Amino acid sequence: MRLHPGETEAAGWRVTRLADVVRRLRVEAPDGRPLLVAVDGRGGAGKSTLVERLRRIVPRSEVVHTDDIAWNHAYFDWGDLLVENVLAPLHRGGTVTFRLAAWAEHDRPGAIQVASGLDVVWIEGTGIIREQCAPWIDASIWIQGDLDEQERRLVARDGDSAEQRRHVAAWLAEELPFLSREQPWRKATVVVAGTTILDHDPESEVVVAV
Repeated sequence: MRLHPGETEAAGWRVTRLADVVRRLRVEAPDGRPLLVAVDGRGGAGKSTLVERLRRIVPRSEVVHTDDIAWNHAYFDWGDLLVENVLAPLHRGGTVTFRLAAWAEHDRPGAIQVASGLDVVWIEGTGIIREQCAPWIDASIWIQGDLDEQERRLVARDGDSAEQRRHVAAWLAEELPFLSREQPWRKATVVVAGTTILDHDPESEVVVAV
């Protein structure tokens, strides 16, 4: 498996039920506000797919995508915006209605909205497990996977045009040093296999490291 430079392959992989992963995360559940769970991994790791499956297990939950915070703003320099406008209000048990300046400037409709009274809010995106956000996050998942396979997934999803290759090169120029500095795989509550040879039902099961 080809991993990020400095990342150590997790060990003791085993198949477990998604519901059991949720129970493990909810050990940290606070009173009076939703559990805030970060789901991180490199591009093509399967973050959005995993979060959607977790959301179905916890009906009273919603998802915040950091791509929406970063949209026309910055690849990774969005921590302050996320903390001040999303994480801090949720940590106080409040609601979120946040329309970014970049959305208004580029005529993107809508806003990031999160209701009150939820059990869990999943915050999904590359770079969410970072020191800056740690005081506001209750639990986290790192999705570890083979980088070659993840790159194949990205090509299948986003294409392989010259413009896309330039975008990927610019992204990697920031992603590699950022992840090397933050090392999210060392901080995660649960490490999930994004690529695995272990047989499991992806709709109800997941492969995790012990």
